[in-house]
Amino acid sequence: MNKLRVGIVGLGIMGKAAGNVLKRNPHVEIVGGADPNLAKRKETFDELEIQHRYESYEEMFEKAGLDAVFIATPDWAHHAAVVRALLAGIHVNVEKPMTTDLNEAADIVKVVRETGLKLQVSYNHRWLSPYNATWKMIRAGEIGQPLMAYARKNNPIFVPTEMLPWAGRSSPAWFLSSHDIDLICWWFDADPVEAHGYGMKRVLVKRGIDTYDMIQGQVKFSNGAFATFEASWIYPNTHPAMPDSFMEVIGEKGHIHLDRKTEAIEMSTEEKFKWPRTLLNFQVFDKWVGAFPSAVDSFVDAVREDREPYVTAYDGWRATAVLATLHKAVETGNIEKVPTPPVWK
Repeated sequence: MNKLRVGIVGLGIMGKAAGNVLKRNPHVEIVGGADPNLAKRKETFDELEIQHRYESYEEMFEKAGLDAVFIATPDWAHHAAVVRALLAGIHVNVEKPMTTDLNEAADIVKVVRETGLKLQVSYNHRWLSPYNATWKMIRAGEIGQPLMAYARKNNPIFVPTEMLPWAGRSSPAWFLSSHDIDLICWWFDADPVEAHGYGMKRVLVKRGIDTYDMIQGQVKFSNGAFATFEASWIYPNTHPAMPDSFMEVIGEKGHIHLDRKTEAIEMSTEEKFKWPRTLLNFQVFDKWVGAFPSAVDSFVDAVREDREPYVTAYDGWRATAVLATLHKAVETGNIEKVPTPPVWK
C-alpha cells in the first residue's frame, strides 16, 4: 500500500505532537497543514517539514489530496472540520472531546455511518497500559460486574490562565473529565442515562475568565452502575501534579485503584518539587513513545488495515453526552436525562 497522504488541522500543542509522531511513521507522508495563524505556526511547520501550508482547512481538503486528517482545533471547533473532511472522503482522527454539543456529536455519528469512513476520537488513555489492563481484567470478570466508579482529574491554575487561551469557552470537565468519562463508559460497557452535579464559579471569573473553577457530578448508566467525576483547574501552581489523577472501580467481587499523578518519577530542584510526566507523550532518543503516539499510530493502522478504530464516533458521542448533560444539570440543579443514543450500527 502506498503511503497515506495525511494533513493536520491546527498546529498548536496537540497538532504539533501528532505531527511529530506522524513524521516518524513509515506509512505516512504529511502533505499539508492548516492553521489560521501561519506566521505564529511557522516554526512548527518548519520543524515538521510541512511544505504545503494553508490558512483554512477547506482549502487544504480541496487541494491536498488527503487520505486522512488529524484535527487538533480547540474543543468547541471540531464539528465543522470533521464533517467537511468526511464529506470530502477523508478519514478523520479528532482530538477529544469529539465535540462540545450533543446535536453536533449525533451529526458526526450520522455522517460517519453514511460515509463508511474511519473516525477515531483521540481518547488516548485507552492506550495507557494500566487503563488497558483494567479493561481486560473487568472483561475477564476478575472483579465481577462493575457497580461504582470514581474519577478525579485536577490541574494547577496555570492551565486555564496561561496554557489555554480559550479556557473561557471550555470548563475543567470538558478539558479534564472527558478522558475519565470515556474510560468509565468503556469499562462499564454501558450507555449513560442520567446525570446531576454541582459547579463553582469564583476564582477564575475574578481573573476575567468566565468558566467553572470546579465541577463534580454523578452519572447513572444503563446497566445500573454509577460513577462520580471530579474536575478542577485552580490548584496552586506550586502543586506538582499535571494533573492530579485518580480512578477507582468497585465491582461485585473486587476493586481496582489507579493513581497516576506521580507517573513513577519524583524529583526536586532548588526551584521546585515536581513529578515529571512521561507516560502520555515522551521522546526517547529519536522516537516518541507513550499513549498518545500509540493512539496516533493505531489510527493510521485502522485506515491501512480497513478496520474500525478502537475509539469510534459512537464512543465520542457517549463522552459528549455525559458532559453536555452534566453541564446542563449543574446549571438547572436537576437530575437531567441523557438523550437517546444515535443509531450506530
